[in-house]
Amino acid sequence: MLSWVDGRPSEQLSVKDRGLAYGDGLFETIAVREGAPTLLDRHLARLADGCARLCLPFDAPLLRGELQAFSRQLGEGVVKLILTRGDGLRGYAPPQPTMVRRILQGSPKPTYPTQHAELGVRLFPCTTRLAEQPLLAGMKHLNRLEQVLARSEWQDSEHAEGLMQDGAGRVIEGVFSNLFLVKGGALLTPDLSRCGVAGVMRAELLAQAETLGVSCEVGDFGLDALLDADEVFLCNSLYGVWPVRALLHRDWSVGPLTRKLQAIACDLLDC
Repeated sequence: MLSWVDGRPSEQLSVKDRGLAYGDGLFETIAVREGAPTLLDRHLARLADGCARLCLPFDAPLLRGELQAFSRQLGEGVVKLILTRGDGLRGYAPPQPTMVRRILQGSPKPTYPTQHAELGVRLFPCTTRLAEQPLLAGMKHLNRLEQVLARSEWQDSEHAEGLMQDGAGRVIEGVFSNLFLVKGGALLTPDLSRCGVAGVMRAELLAQAETLGVSCEVGDFGLDALLDADEVFLCNSLYGVWPVRALLHRDWSVGPLTRKLQAIACDLLDC
């Protein structure tokens, strides 16, 4: 596996790294096509926001340059960029000054069954709930234990993704995807100001939908609203868009707005 640490080829990390000790950091998962990172500006923008909120130094030109060079070497596949607060002594207090550690890992392009995109996927109703923490909401921070617990709830091949709700029963996202509903021609997606990850493909599809003149709403939606939707789909920055064909007792056909946004996502990811 291709990997760099602080701009140099390496697979070695310090045992003092705060990413390991406390999950003190952020990450981005970026599709690479023909040696170029896709949706790079959106990934860097989300990373900049997360660094500002965690009080981590952020060097956009350095990260952009390293991601582009690493992607050229990888060619095709996926880059995982991890930023940690670097080494620290025992205790929660952040070290001063902070020396951010940059970790790049390359892996092959993931392969998903073609029917996920063509026919849609069945969602597993996860019982694991997302805790509310507005200070961390939206960020792709390194603490992913809620997702680990949720993903362990099913092992069958019938379900390709899981639906996650918060403690109040609001639908939030998939385990590794963002969630959209379509009702009466309008595009709806859950509010992520309390919990959840604000995905870059989610942001891109909202912008594209507005360009198309589609009414968009970010709000609070319960399970009943999801089950009452005309169309449901998932998205992320690796596979693009997957229609949802079933959840619990409800079945859906793949709708026209889902197909339109799926085509846009495919063009962006060259899938």
